[in-house]
Amino acid sequence: MIQTIFHLRSIDNKDWATIVFVLALVLIAMTKYIFENRFKEFSKLIFSDKYIKIYKDTSSLMSWFNVILFVVQLISFAFFIQIVLAHFGIVSKTDGIIFIRIITLLGVFILSKFTIEKIIATAFNIEEFEELINFYKVSYRSYIAVCILPINLILFYNDNTSQFINYAFMGIVISLNLFTYLISLKNYQNLLFSKMFYFILYLCTLEIAPYYFLYYWITKS
Repeated sequence: MIQTIFHLRSIDNKDWATIVFVLALVLIAMTKYIFENRFKEFSKLIFSDKYIKIYKDTSSLMSWFNVILFVVQLISFAFFIQIVLAHFGIVSKTDGIIFIRIITLLGVFILSKFTIEKIIATAFNIEEFEELINFYKVSYRSYIAVCILPINLILFYNDNTSQFINYAFMGIVISLNLFTYLISLKNYQNLLFSKMFYFILYLCTLEIAPYYFLYYWITKS
């Protein structure tokens, strides 16, 4: 008697990623179409701070321009994180469930951090300082997210990239984020020096501690 044994065949399904990538590109195109002049200045952000000077009012942070690009930011950085984790063999880069978990955790982390910053800023009467810093971070992170989206796309669909390219990509993203912090410190140094105690408190409690606890939680999990 012949016994039939069925084996599960693993098939990498990338259709979900294609849909998400297309969604991100549609959101960018829509933002460019609706906010043509603003997007034009935004695209020059790496070369000029004109965009920051024009749109740094308090109402600009919660505008539809930033809200739409925030969604793009979540998508782009979630892909980046999943590609990095896949590079180290922790997850599969084609696992859609993992992507949903990453983008949910990322969204909750950023929004929770933003809410806590608002509460602390109100408690210490440093709303202006907090809004300027947040607007600066949101603007540059959205810019970085838009820039690395095509690179995410290439690395996701190419299974034969060298380790050098992967590490170079990680280094570029980390360097760009550090660069934005240094630029923000330079541009707002007068404001920072006048509120040095609050800046140190902000730096320790809201910029260092959350990422440390997140790293600790992920490594222990």
